[in-house]
Amino acid sequence: MNTDFAIAMFGALFAVMNPFVNLPIFLSLTAGADRGAQRKTAVMILIYTAITCAVVAAAGSAILSFFDISVDAFRVAGGLVLMQIGLHMLNGNDSSAHHGTKTEQADHPAVENIAFYPMTFPMLVGPGTMTTLILFAHKAKDTLDWIAYGLCVGAVIGALGLVLFFAGDIGRLLTATMRTIMTRIMGMILMAIAVGMVVAGLKALLPGLAT
Repeated sequence: MNTDFAIAMFGALFAVMNPFVNLPIFLSLTAGADRGAQRKTAVMILIYTAITCAVVAAAGSAILSFFDISVDAFRVAGGLVLMQIGLHMLNGNDSSAHHGTKTEQADHPAVENIAFYPMTFPMLVGPGTMTTLILFAHKAKDTLDWIAYGLCVGAVIGALGLVLFFAGDIGRLLTATMRTIMTRIMGMILMAIAVGMVVAGLKALLPGLAT
């Protein structure tokens, strides 16, 4: 198994889907719900997230081909999206591309309505997550890489499940300072990954830059 591939993918996917960053949003959208309803919503979010990730991973390359978009062009565009999300995280702000606008978040007050929109899309499986899934799917060269790919997605979704299922308990333990520090660190990691994507894409699109 390509360890570098697995570490890079897990780092990128965890940074953009960070369960602890999305925890306060989940708690605010399920405010007033009892623990049972909250956990039922968490399970539905996991199901929707797993299905959406599988669809993006399986059909991502076909979608690019349909629109005649090269992987390198998508790598540059996706890197810019991730960079924007990372910059917002560093500044302590939510990116509307990833988390949706305030209006979109407030437009779904009922707990049973938030599992797919806006929690799964665009908060968890938004442009940044889709970019990461498609680009690493293109990087997977053999069966071992695909096994690592599946394990990384499963591990991140598993971590997300634990955080959301025990959201009430974790929310009481996770201080605002801890959330802030984690958001800043993940933002820096995401920006570093994004820069690598943009540079790799530009080198392929503009070979003269590599000389």
